[in-house]
Amino acid sequence: MTFAIDIRLLGKKRTGDEAVFFHLTKELLKIDTVNRYRLLTDETLPTKVASLYARLDCIGQNNVEIVSLPARNRFTWNFFVLPKYLFRNKIDVFHTQYILPFFSPKRTKIITHIHDVSFCAYPELIGWSDRFFLALLIPRSLRRAQLIIAPSRFTKDEIIKYYRIPEEKIAVIHNGIGEEFLEKIERDTEKENALRKKYGLPEHFIISVGTLQPRKNIPFLIDAFALLQKRLPEMKLVLVGNKDAHHTDMNIEGMIVSRGVEGNVFFPGYVDKGDLPAVIRLAEVFAFPSLYEGFGIPLLEAMSQSVPIASSDIPSLREIGGEAVVYFDPASIAHFEETLYTLCTHQEVREKLQSAGNERIKLFSWEKSALFLYDIYKKLSAQEKS
Repeated sequence: MTFAIDIRLLGKKRTGDEAVFFHLTKELLKIDTVNRYRLLTDETLPTKVASLYARLDCIGQNNVEIVSLPARNRFTWNFFVLPKYLFRNKIDVFHTQYILPFFSPKRTKIITHIHDVSFCAYPELIGWSDRFFLALLIPRSLRRAQLIIAPSRFTKDEIIKYYRIPEEKIAVIHNGIGEEFLEKIERDTEKENALRKKYGLPEHFIISVGTLQPRKNIPFLIDAFALLQKRLPEMKLVLVGNKDAHHTDMNIEGMIVSRGVEGNVFFPGYVDKGDLPAVIRLAEVFAFPSLYEGFGIPLLEAMSQSVPIASSDIPSLREIGGEAVVYFDPASIAHFEETLYTLCTHQEVREKLQSAGNERIKLFSWEKSALFLYDIYKKLSAQEKS
């Protein structure tokens, strides 16, 4: 059998969705050395293709080939380049995310990965052109896919609610946590100081990691932080994310200025994958004020580094965080500020959360999720070709 996976995200310095496809693909290639895998990318530079082989740890693996399919943009890739490849090559299962190829042969079973449907819940937070294309293409993709993968029960329910997709057509495959977060490393003051210098990190700080999109609710975090500083003036705020990304919240800078915390909010930019666990470990508290999430990988990452978490009280994050997180009302600045203060100052609460987090992360594994996905690939490819 031949399975094709869309790996265009790899190397793009995205956060959640890139991590999902990277880890699932890497684990699949470890599990299955028999079936053929065609990993489809729009990268054309030989050095970048070679680096993909290295990152996925599949150099010399005979059943794996990275296929370069160059295109002017993502639309021509889906509408022309990808269909042409699928018609010319016998692919049993093709796995992508969100948008399906405009045309595909009937012999190819297609899976689409839907990380979240925030564009349905908060359409006002994305641009009109994105809303138009998503409204045009997502319903068609969900109807045509043989199977839809959601990372949580919450996201599955949301897909059913907004698109009326039959429940049996959606499989829940949880996200996991990268191996770099699971390594037990003793604290090293010299290395920690080097990281502080590299990323311009203060001595005491609260950290938030992820995109800076409006649904991440970062101005709300800044507002709560400004209140907290009146009680804990030594505390700073570190926002890890790309300020120049496509959907960055334009209200972030304004909130920093209006609350007078210009010298107390730090933007280290994109943190190297290998450095991120240690950077998170330096924080006093991990803040996750998002209004909407499909899963919440950063919760697991913070738990793995024994950093107490203050999270917005929304269904998906409760599903993932369980009792290992302190939740706050994402509409109450006062509640959020009080939660941050408690986590910064109450050692007993911190230790309880650290212990609960160490147990919670054991429930989530990329290896287990990849085994589930592999089983899906096999079942789909075995279905009678229609």
